[in-house]
Amino acid sequence: MKFSPPPYIGFGLGLRTCYFEEILTTEPNVDWFEVISENYFVSGGKPWYYLSQIKERYPIVMHGVSMSIGSTTDVNFDYLSKLKQTIERIQPLWISDHLCFSSLGDFNSHDLLPMPYTEESLEHLCKRLSVVQDFLERPLILENVSSYLTYQASEMSEWEFLAELHSRTGCQFLLDINNIYVSARNHQFDPNEFLNAIPASSIAQIHLAGHSDFGTHIIDTHDQPICNEVWQLFANFAKTHAPVNTMIERDDNFPAFAEIISELEQARTLASRAWSLHEHA
Repeated sequence: MKFSPPPYIGFGLGLRTCYFEEILTTEPNVDWFEVISENYFVSGGKPWYYLSQIKERYPIVMHGVSMSIGSTTDVNFDYLSKLKQTIERIQPLWISDHLCFSSLGDFNSHDLLPMPYTEESLEHLCKRLSVVQDFLERPLILENVSSYLTYQASEMSEWEFLAELHSRTGCQFLLDINNIYVSARNHQFDPNEFLNAIPASSIAQIHLAGHSDFGTHIIDTHDQPICNEVWQLFANFAKTHAPVNTMIERDDNFPAFAEIISELEQARTLASRAWSLHEHA
């Protein structure tokens, strides 16, 4: 399957139910919204009532949390059928999920578990990606997950694994800069080394989010404001890359909508000068 980067459409927000009414009432300066795919598998009800109105005014992209593409369990075609039907109803600009596994046989995790970074994992993932994309009849963008453990079996770093996956398949990535920061703190590596190693042409989207810091480790909770270190990583990224679709992600402890919009404007401000210069180069 041929991969082409999605069009650059600016700065987006994760669409969450607590903000539905305010979005429709105020029509904020947001370039696009990202929905959680699984929340719309059943047509009808409150989510669809609001989404049908919001999608008339804003572009929509879809982001899944349950594909478990890295699992060694058989591909779940029942799940993929529901996803494909939802794609046909929403008509998103692009779709994404996580580079991880969350199920293995009868075991289902509520967490997104990292894969061991081995040649065997690469070969497995390349085959699974091909099967999934052929079924969906469209490219799938994959997000790097945060992690709290590593495998003794790993033969390469996470960033080397991603770069090699892109080299073999052309796969595009949703680069979550907070996830990189969380993993870097937990495993004590330089997050800039990760960011600098990912081929620029493979980055389709950026996620910015917050986390909870416990001193000895940090957890990717998405329930806090974006920290200064993640903002600095994003600012460094913007200086060295062409414009990339960038989104603020919040999944719990929801603040007033104005605070989310304020974070979105901070992202615009940090990137605007660098990306404006790029557009005029």
